[in-house]
Amino acid sequence: MSTLPEQDMPAAGLSGTTLGDHVHGQLLRLGAVVGLREADTALYGQILLDSLSDTARRPLSLPPASPSFLSDDHTPVEFSLACTANADPVLRVLVEPGCAHADMADSARAGLGVIRAMAGRWDFSTDQLDALEDLFFPTDAEGPLALWYALELRPGGVPGIKVYLNPSAAGPGQAARTVREALRRLGYGQGFGELPDGAGYPFVALDLGSWKKPRVKVYVSHPRMSADDACALSRTASGLSDADVKDFFHAAAGSVPPAGPDAWNVLRLLRRPALTCHAFSDRGVGPSGFTLHIPVRDYVRDDEEASARAKALLAQFGMDTSVLDRALCALTQRQLADGAGLIAYLALAYERNRQPRITAYLSSEAYAVRPPLTGPGVTRPEPSPQRHQALRPSR
Repeated sequence: MSTLPEQDMPAAGLSGTTLGDHVHGQLLRLGAVVGLREADTALYGQILLDSLSDTARRPLSLPPASPSFLSDDHTPVEFSLACTANADPVLRVLVEPGCAHADMADSARAGLGVIRAMAGRWDFSTDQLDALEDLFFPTDAEGPLALWYALELRPGGVPGIKVYLNPSAAGPGQAARTVREALRRLGYGQGFGELPDGAGYPFVALDLGSWKKPRVKVYVSHPRMSADDACALSRTASGLSDADVKDFFHAAAGSVPPAGPDAWNVLRLLRRPALTCHAFSDRGVGPSGFTLHIPVRDYVRDDEEASARAKALLAQFGMDTSVLDRALCALTQRQLADGAGLIAYLALAYERNRQPRITAYLSSEAYAVRPPLTGPGVTRPEPSPQRHQALRPSR
């Protein structure tokens, strides 16, 4: 997520349309794309509206209630489509339930209330979250977020639930200490030492509720990443091959070697940094999962190009490409060439003893459409001093 100059972002909402109208309609249409039953989709849609509270009734003709950093245009909702070979795609929705509150302490209280209401509804424990409350929710918490949640929308009306927390809540200088202590309290005392070096820790995430193997995930940011850098960042045994990681990196970033295969190695991501995610689920055996996230929207001219890259990757890994086309149509009626940001990130994920997964993160664009990037060097841009490089997670 990143804040763009207001003059570059024309309003996207129609007169009289509310935020709830917009994101609820998108969720219902996306549910049909992935084959969810209408009753399940309706339930998840109501959960989304309830968690947005009064913000759902706010007209899109007004600016966002607070500048949510969940998306570039401050929409407090984002969707994602997770694809695996020979399996149905999985739809997820990421939400900032405290989006009406600019004060992080108030936002945290609202978010915790939503998660505890879900725990009562679906009968799951919040013990792990409760054990971290003093670390992530201090009374003078700093931004850019307090708590986000993601729902993995499953058949049967019982979702998988993930909670995302801000390690810099007590200040950026405390982020490493907070991550280390959180891992210790959750039973992964050696986990911090198994993380790769990076520029910061934007998120810690917890799986709550019904999961076969719940995970604790730590996200690390990596400015100026190259393909070789990406290959060296996984700490998961028997994970993705270097060839898979390099192929994904270059396909998502859009790099073209000008003079032979060795030229791939000179490409670095100079705008928004990449993220890696390191999942812990088995104590004493190191990370069980690794995900590489490329912020594709900063390395394409427009969403037509981003869609082509995403579909090429899906095909390469033996996954259905048509579902992405249908999902994009469910989100918007605009032409893909008219903006850059509908596809925000592309991610390659591996979990021990599972097939690789490709995930496309899809923006709601309730408030604005980012204009296409133009001019030379779009796929190999220089840093932009006007662009605040806030980060968002993958699910």
